[in-house]
Amino acid sequence: MKLSPIWLALTALLLLLPARSGCDTLKAHAIADVVGLDGSSLGHADFSQTSHGVLIEANLHGLPPGPHAMHIDNVGTCDPKKQFASAGSHLSFEPRAHGYFARGGPHEGDLPNQFAAQDGTLRASTISNAFTLGNGTKSLFGPKGGALVLDSAGDDYLTQPSGNSGKRIACGPIKRTIAPGTRRAPSQHAHK
Repeated sequence: MKLSPIWLALTALLLLLPARSGCDTLKAHAIADVVGLDGSSLGHADFSQTSHGVLIEANLHGLPPGPHAMHIDNVGTCDPKKQFASAGSHLSFEPRAHGYFARGGPHEGDLPNQFAAQDGTLRASTISNAFTLGNGTKSLFGPKGGALVLDSAGDDYLTQPSGNSGKRIACGPIKRTIAPGTRRAPSQHAHK
């Protein structure tokens, strides 16, 4: 049997491609189930590690309409009885000022304001390269974890210590769902 030059070229090309195992590495992922001051569920936020930072996608409801400061705090505890003070202060790996406009700022946990619609829903996507979902020195999973927190008003990005954004009204401990470096199991084919 004689093989055509096209088939020979295709075969050679296939041999040069990198082999893919059935175990692809998954990107790190986390979720925060957000509650209000009365302890009721307000929705959730997904955290996905990308090659350009951590993508945060929030899908919340039951919020007062208007702007809300959103930030990552350095303790993964959200106790409504303590007005979410249990979540600690804004995530910061070294002493820094709060806010994008502050000299010596921002904290790594400072995020842009998000806006709730008239019906109290908040659907937002933002990305931050100030922290990772990994295990290194920039991980938001420090010894005490982390929490996503929303305040009653928008952040002015300057006033210390938290942008004159009012009291905390929503909080969700951030929990890993996929650890960094986790591998997808090879696909299993049923035998017939």
